[in-house]
Amino acid sequence: MVGVTGSAEPTRLRPGLATREAALLLIAAAAAWAVTVMLTRGMAGMTGTMGLGLAVFLPVWTLMMAAMMLPSVVPTASLYAKTVQGNRTVRIAALVGGYLGAWAAAGLPAYGLIWLVGWLADRHPGAAHVIAAGLFAGCGIYQLSSLKSRCLAHCRSPIALLLHYGSYRGWSRDVRAGAHHGGYCLGCCWGLMLILVAVGVMNVAAMVGLAAVVLLEKTWRWGPALGRLAGIAALALAVAVLWFPWLAPGLHATPPMMT
Repeated sequence: MVGVTGSAEPTRLRPGLATREAALLLIAAAAAWAVTVMLTRGMAGMTGTMGLGLAVFLPVWTLMMAAMMLPSVVPTASLYAKTVQGNRTVRIAALVGGYLGAWAAAGLPAYGLIWLVGWLADRHPGAAHVIAAGLFAGCGIYQLSSLKSRCLAHCRSPIALLLHYGSYRGWSRDVRAGAHHGGYCLGCCWGLMLILVAVGVMNVAAMVGLAAVVLLEKTWRWGPALGRLAGIAALALAVAVLWFPWLAPGLHATPPMMT
């Protein structure tokens, strides 16, 4: 019998929770990664918003977030599937739609921040390393904050949230549940996304590394400790980038190759 506890132990994906819906989510994440990698081929060395307008940036951002975040939401989605009736595949799709909708909405302030940082770096190249230091420091400070810890605790042990979602009614209940959980996920992970602004939004290596941190934070026994370690590492980068600007390639355009 499942009860509500205050434990921060993660919801582990046990064999009994390895549903068809979970497999479909992992397939969707893999497909999002494949498309994201293909898109990066034409954007290597590009900084800021990569010349994309908001209407194009938002779908690209949402695709990136699907690739990075869907694996970490599989345990919660699998548990949710156990609590609902009807067509579970359709209901989980609605849940994920709401979840990605929250991340798509976050693309609006992300675009503004990326544009502003790119604009400042272009007009004041000498200050790019200072801007990068601020981004790394922002990530590090938030990773060590109590708000981060509270949001992470909800993501690691979502039983109370799932019971809350049981009170939702109407055709939009699954979308609302997904958006609500996505809000907690945003609270947990937005600081890490500042790293992408510094190293390049379409930096595949950084995306893979951050996705691994997010997944381990939410599912590994020592996830909270890893999150704090990531915060300390980000603070170290904030200092190091002042002397080694190449640590923030997203703020320094790569010169075009001679042909």
